[in-house]
Amino acid sequence: MRSRSYDPDLTPPWKRRRPVPEVPADTGLVVEEVTTGFCGAVIRCEKTAGGPAVTLEDRFGAHRVFPLEPRGFLLDGRTVTLVRPRSAAPAAPAPPQRTASGSVAVPDAPPRVARAGRIYVEGRHDAELVEQVWGDDLRVEGVVVEYLEGVDDLPALVEAFGPGPDARLGVLVDHLVPGSKESRIAAAVTGPDVLVVGHPYVDVWEAVKPSSLGIEAWPRVPRGQDWKTGVCEALGWPAQTGTAWRRILGAVHSFRDLEPALLGRVEELIDFVTAPGTEEPRP
Repeated sequence: MRSRSYDPDLTPPWKRRRPVPEVPADTGLVVEEVTTGFCGAVIRCEKTAGGPAVTLEDRFGAHRVFPLEPRGFLLDGRTVTLVRPRSAAPAAPAPPQRTASGSVAVPDAPPRVARAGRIYVEGRHDAELVEQVWGDDLRVEGVVVEYLEGVDDLPALVEAFGPGPDARLGVLVDHLVPGSKESRIAAAVTGPDVLVVGHPYVDVWEAVKPSSLGIEAWPRVPRGQDWKTGVCEALGWPAQTGTAWRRILGAVHSFRDLEPALLGRVEELIDFVTAPGTEEPRP
């Protein structure tokens, strides 16, 4: 009578050989070696001349070294195969945190004593936009931003401020284009310790990218009409410039929401008033 070949599908469940689980030989794992009965905690797992081996330490401090062989250990009464633990991949260094302006953040940095130098911008909205994006940087550098009521006040402000090598004055002006009134005033006050820069936009609103606001472009407002009012009408916004500005400012989360023509000018002013030799605070 010919013997029947083994068919695992016909073997009763209680006769089937269960696979032996593989367990990483992590430090501190307590196991028993099956042939000697030596019980101890894993203190080391390493590659030796004879192959991978594990060192166990029993409760009396005795050490024994055993090869990592299949079905060689008992864990909680169950037969297991110890394997070398996977070496943990080194954690990737966390990317440096950035401020809204894109600068590397300085966590928990206390605000610096205000410098003698100042940056002036042409209006409250300009000041709020600069604070929104560059506020963290300005506090670390100790730079105070104030605003003018209008560029016509600039000559008197410069004279009263009394700029010098240790107290530079930087000014950001709206719609600073050749031949404009703003450009003539800027030229009259510019000097070694006074830097006046500007952007080409009628108002700082326009320095916010339309895509950040979900519009295709800033509307063209006819000459002679109040620009902000005309923008609100063209976009179908309520005719309240304060409400419109809060909507615009709320869409600005970082430098990516601003036009490069404004970004470069503000960075230029910060560099100017924080140049070496300008660190003495003004009493």
